[in-house]
Amino acid sequence: MAVSRDYLQYVLEQLAGLGELRSQRMFGAAGLYCAELFFAIVSDDTLYLRVDDSNREDFTARGMAPFRPFADRPEVSMTYYEVPAEVLEDGAVLVSWGQRALAGAARAPPRKKPRRGRPRAARRAPSARS
Repeated sequence: MAVSRDYLQYVLEQLAGLGELRSQRMFGAAGLYCAELFFAIVSDDTLYLRVDDSNREDFTARGMAPFRPFADRPEVSMTYYEVPAEVLEDGAVLVSWGQRALAGAARAPPRKKPRRGRPRAARRAPSARS
């Protein structure tokens, strides 16, 4: 899941119309954020945008595949779909698709954060008293 510096820079330039963007390297890929919303993944020099019911048809009608992070588990996919080449190459169209991905990210329920602190103590069986 390598991401070349040149490809990532190209994607960020194409999406510049969205506003202030940042990328964060993660597990060999890169996550893209705008206004602190995680809305895209770049993996293997391929851009994937966040989808929900409002924009999924844009991707599936063009035969685009969902992001599958585990090669050994192809049944596992995420709510991100590959962006068609003609969309990626047209900055104005890509920004429009990016806006819909951001809207979907904003609508998504917040992820539950793992509990912090000490783990719960094991419950003890009541002791038998005579």
